[in-house]
Amino acid sequence: MTDLERDQYPIGRFQRCAGPLNRKQRTRLIHDIERVPSEIRSLVEPLTEAQLERRYRMDGWTIRQVVHHVPDSHMNSYVRMKLAVTESSPPRINAYDEARWAELADVGLPVSVSLDLLTALHTRWVRFLRSLSDEDFNRSYLHPDLGAYPLYDALALYAWHGRHHAAHIGNAIKRGS
Repeated sequence: MTDLERDQYPIGRFQRCAGPLNRKQRTRLIHDIERVPSEIRSLVEPLTEAQLERRYRMDGWTIRQVVHHVPDSHMNSYVRMKLAVTESSPPRINAYDEARWAELADVGLPVSVSLDLLTALHTRWVRFLRSLSDEDFNRSYLHPDLGAYPLYDALALYAWHGRHHAAHIGNAIKRGS
């Protein structure tokens, strides 16, 4: 792995699951999702406004942008999962331009707004995830670029996603030290 790839993927690239996950694997991933809000909050609450403008790599997002991005992304996932569980056939979902979202005006809000949103969202999302059956985790949605995406893969992706961005924030903090 090159230095650039290490900066982009500090915990490694996401790997899709080889097949359905067992209950123990899902429980671990749900726990990872549950921890994301407190982990990110503990990293960013001590930071000054100037420190929130640090980037995790040269052309990467600022810490502020990452903090606002995580609930944007996780809200999309939460809705996609709920659609997959409630629709009679796999729903077609929309992709979104993360880079453009990271430039919108709401990214200028205090990070506390997104930290509170992330906490509330994950409280609901974890409760939802813990209620799903084995069959539910085999349901899928249709992603425009990735095709059929089963919920067990989405669970693994978003557990990774939270750890991935927490590592970005940690790297940005270290870069500024």
